[in-house]
Amino acid sequence: MISALTRLADWSARTPKRLWAIAFALFFTLAASWSVATPLGGSPDEHAHFIRAAAVARGQIGGTEVMVPHMVAGIEGEFAETGVRLPEWYKPLPKQHECYAWHEDRPASCAPAIGHSEKTVQVTTAAGRYHPAYYLVTGWPSLLVDGPKGLYLMRLVSAALCSALLASAVVTAAEWRRRRSVALLGVFTAATPMALYMAGMVNPSGGEIAAGILVWTALLSVLVSPDPRLLNRRLARVGIGGLVLINIRPLGLIWFSGAVFFGLLLAHRGVLRSVLRRKALWVWTALLGLATAGALLWAGAHPDNSVINTPTSLTAKEAARQTFGNTETYVHQMLGYFGWLDTPAPAFTWLVWLGVIAVVTGLALAYGRGREAVALVGMLVAIVVVPVAAQASQAEQLGMVWQGRYLLPFAVGLPLMAALICASRAPEQGFPWRRLVGFGVAGLALANAAAFFWALRRFAVGVNGPWVPFSAHWAPPGGWVLWTALYTAAAFALVLPALVRDREPVAVEDPARRDEDTPRTGRHSKVPAIG
Repeated sequence: MISALTRLADWSARTPKRLWAIAFALFFTLAASWSVATPLGGSPDEHAHFIRAAAVARGQIGGTEVMVPHMVAGIEGEFAETGVRLPEWYKPLPKQHECYAWHEDRPASCAPAIGHSEKTVQVTTAAGRYHPAYYLVTGWPSLLVDGPKGLYLMRLVSAALCSALLASAVVTAAEWRRRRSVALLGVFTAATPMALYMAGMVNPSGGEIAAGILVWTALLSVLVSPDPRLLNRRLARVGIGGLVLINIRPLGLIWFSGAVFFGLLLAHRGVLRSVLRRKALWVWTALLGLATAGALLWAGAHPDNSVINTPTSLTAKEAARQTFGNTETYVHQMLGYFGWLDTPAPAFTWLVWLGVIAVVTGLALAYGRGREAVALVGMLVAIVVVPVAAQASQAEQLGMVWQGRYLLPFAVGLPLMAALICASRAPEQGFPWRRLVGFGVAGLALANAAAFFWALRRFAVGVNGPWVPFSAHWAPPGGWVLWTALYTAAAFALVLPALVRDREPVAVEDPARRDEDTPRTGRHSKVPAIG
């Protein structure tokens, strides 16, 4: 059985194009399953992103500012939303989830049906200040199909975008010649159930997280596992991921800078000099610079004029104290907290995911060199400190609004750093790495499937309903059995490439002596292109 799985894993990773296509199809299956199995509007602020995407697709990049009474985390205020002109059936979307969100015992069947009126009216969205790039990509299906089918298609486009980024990260990890199975374990650990859930929604968080995984994987591969033959394509992946990350939200620039900082801490000797001599680096740097300038200009021209009536007792110090106390909750939210943050993943999912991260991080601390251990500890500290600092700085204006998924594009760097340190530093003998990877990915796949079923069950019958929802009050198109089975099969198939055997070691010259002028002929030129 194990031998057959290993042969299948080797077949799937035989060429980069084949591996990319398989990984894309499986990631898309997982993200699309979340798209179908989550009620429309059943994820955080999705109604606002639906409206923003539909408006941008119709050429409404901006709009009229409208002050709308609102309440967030028990704090009343007026939110500066953007008024756009859309078909009337978009107008009730903000209330679509209210009958079951934050009422975990209620299934989603109580949600009203979405209308079909094509009369054009003003609709407001809280996402009107966000950069339009993501919405331009995801909003075009609303021009082709009206009503729920159009909204589901928008979700599937978002799932496809995120799946392409994640598949590229898998190919990058599989290019490692030494312990590539461990490198792949890092990618699969970074792609948490929450990352896949957000990938299947119309929400810029999904693209942000997927781009973060690609940036970290490609950047660490450039700096930790140098291979002159692969440098240009790895730089291209860093650039593509960075463009997506920076053009989604202003925070993307901070997350990208954090990845560069920690990547440089891990860089092997001589690598940086080789990288700086590549023309591709400067081309992508220029493109990222232009994207950064555009994102900052957009953010500066679209300030948030919301007025929050924050209680006077919520000082920066108190906000920092509360945020630090919520660290465990934020970690759980990065792993899996579905719906409107009212549907936590089962404890089994959290324990397995945290267990894999803890084991890989512990081994990286044991095998890594001093600077690498410092980088890992620094990353652990940053995961705790960044939310504290961010929340304290904005508490008086916005209140306690931080969510774990906001940090996930940066926090995915922890399992990736740990896995890639193990892959590059661990000795060839003395530890059962293949067994560790095998148990690790099997546990992740099972925990992933459990999270999906648990969330789908909550929408079908509520948390107090039967464990097996045969008499479901709400069911996705096709039924819950179909999507649970499909998701489980895809979750196990996805991690199969982690069982791949390492390639034969190939001598690679000192990167400090190898640059873009290296001759392209001979044995080293026969590297298949990436699809």
